[in-house]
Amino acid sequence: MTQVPLLSGNTLLTLLLQVAVVVAAALVLGRVAQRFGLPAIVGELTAGVILGPSLLGQVAPAVQEYIFPPDASQQHMLDAIGQIGILLLVGLSAAQLDTGFLRRKAKVVGGVATGAFVLPLALGVGIGLLVPESFHGPEASPGVFAAFLGVALSVSAIPVIAKTLSELGLLHRNVGQLTLASGALDDALGWLVLSGLSAAATAGIRAGTLAVTIAAAVALVPVAWFVVRPLAGKVLDRLAHGEHAAGVIPAAVILIIGGAAATQAMHLEAVLGAFAAGLALGGTHARLLAPLRTVVFSVLAPLFLATAGLRVDLTVLGRADVFWAAMAILVLAIVGKFVGAYVGARLVRLERWEALALGAGLNARGAVEIVIAMIGLSLGVLTTESYTVVVLVAVVTSVIAPPLLRATMARVDATAEEESRRELDQAWDPVSARAAPVSETIEPGGLENPQR
Repeated sequence: MTQVPLLSGNTLLTLLLQVAVVVAAALVLGRVAQRFGLPAIVGELTAGVILGPSLLGQVAPAVQEYIFPPDASQQHMLDAIGQIGILLLVGLSAAQLDTGFLRRKAKVVGGVATGAFVLPLALGVGIGLLVPESFHGPEASPGVFAAFLGVALSVSAIPVIAKTLSELGLLHRNVGQLTLASGALDDALGWLVLSGLSAAATAGIRAGTLAVTIAAAVALVPVAWFVVRPLAGKVLDRLAHGEHAAGVIPAAVILIIGGAAATQAMHLEAVLGAFAAGLALGGTHARLLAPLRTVVFSVLAPLFLATAGLRVDLTVLGRADVFWAAMAILVLAIVGKFVGAYVGARLVRLERWEALALGAGLNARGAVEIVIAMIGLSLGVLTTESYTVVVLVAVVTSVIAPPLLRATMARVDATAEEESRRELDQAWDPVSARAAPVSETIEPGGLENPQR
């Protein structure tokens, strides 16, 4: 049996230094963003850009290379920690969905998600056929690259949306729930298309493999709901009401990471499995899971968001062709998602300001688009230039979404159902909850568990 060498002292030192520096930068810049009325996620996304070749690499290249050496294995360890964080964030966000409300609004979610996916996809494919050849990766044909760019523009980032809604105190609102559910459906469609594109970029599309992938994607939510959810509920209930209540947290982590591993094994992205596991988890034990949520939202998720920015090199925007192509892609991304979501919402008879709020919220692409960009870079579909542009879109849309969402939601009146749902939202994060007391018009015990 071959002995696996232990982690060297220098490798461990570098990893620990990277984690400390990245989390510290994300924390500081997150606080700075909040001082300017933006959610912390904006600062967290830009932390990696500042620590990467775009700024630190230009000002102090020796320092940047010492902390982040150009060693793939070293970078992969940091990436792995960030991936665990983003999977837990997705799972916990899905667990906060009011599935009873969403079942009643299935037509609305479908209409909004369709509009918000189809229009940006079409615009992304169109612009992808027109950008300079320097954007095309070595392993991608023009058609595959264009389709990949379309998928990148069509998704919405459910982790970013959830974090933004939470920081703005809007997760319990109907628009917040619809935004998160519509974003999840968009992401599911995006990952499904991405699976086919990944096959096309590597070994070519095989009908049998693609059929299995599609079948797995279609069956994912029903299996999570009708099979995994009852079993998980029994296990969590027994832990919560027994002598080992602390076991709820590791059980939830096992469920989310296990779900992610299952979809990864089925040639779907791990994020989808984490989301489905979160739906199966539900919000029954929100107070017991609140410590996990705090660690994930304040440490692990910022680590991932900042780490993604380390590969961004904004100096490529100094080239005129790259700059103008980036501006065109950015404008189409914003307009396409906003108009698509608005039209879809109006077609299912939502009010104007609710439709505008959905368009604003779904524009945040953040983490999911960054993950897609990283996949594209690793497959050879994207180059450094196109990777930087896609991440730029993710950062900018995440910056503009919160103020637009806040402005539009100011025109949307709160309902009694939303006020009841606020109690569960506070249970997830009782320390930082900014919500006002629940309205006295709600009858006692009005909505004890909207998830079930």
